[in-house]
Amino acid sequence: MRTLLQAGIVALAGAGGVAAALFFLTPPRQAGAASNDRYQDSIMATGAVSVNPKIQTDGVWLLDYKAGKLLGTVIDRQQGKIVGWAEVDLATEFGLQARADVHFMMTTGYITQGQSALYLAETTTGQFGVFTMGPGANGSGVAIRRHDMTKFRQVAGQAAPAPAAPGGPAVPPVLQP
Repeated sequence: MRTLLQAGIVALAGAGGVAAALFFLTPPRQAGAASNDRYQDSIMATGAVSVNPKIQTDGVWLLDYKAGKLLGTVIDRQQGKIVGWAEVDLATEFGLQARADVHFMMTTGYITQGQSALYLAETTTGQFGVFTMGPGANGSGVAIRRHDMTKFRQVAGQAAPAPAAPGGPAVPPVLQP
């Protein structure tokens, strides 16, 4: 009986040692955070944008319901200034009627080191789009690119749409200095 008790204690001590070694010897994971918030007719989200691979850049997405626009910009860390705004007309992008009662939700997600995507859903029509920001034309400013647009829910009485081709047309940016 005493030998069995001693073997149990040795086994528990060994398991505790292995757990402690894994805890202390495993390299820490880098924290990656994104956040979003909404106030009345606006939604804002942030995420990493790869404008220059050597410099990490924070991107800011702003959805303006009143103007029907998705805006995006990055912050120049060296100057501490906003680079300029790129915009996408959401009525055109989502095929919405003028003055339609729409409801958007958005958040950012991790794609790869230094690059996030914006996931934008319009809940009334059941549409879902994936967007990223990157360097603008000729390396100046910033541009928004749509990667995919699909439906997550069918509206009653409508046939299912044909799937969009991957890497579909880029959304032309509107840059403001």
